[in-house]
Amino acid sequence: MAKALIGYLNSDLRATAELSSENRRLRQRVVELETLVLRLKEENDSLAGASAAALLDSAESAELQPV
Repeated sequence: MAKALIGYLNSDLRATAELSSENRRLRQRVVELETLVLRLKEENDSLAGASAAALLDSAESAELQPV
């Protein structure tokens, strides 16, 4: 029974190294995507602020126009 259990366990060091390498690559990709999300959020906030300011400016100039 012990031989069957030992044979069942994967002791191939190459598989462990491959999994470790892929895990490292995926973690790096997650960091890249998180950075991208933060940059896009900041850009979106900036554009939303600029849009709101433009709307306020156009509303104020419309109020100043003679009817």
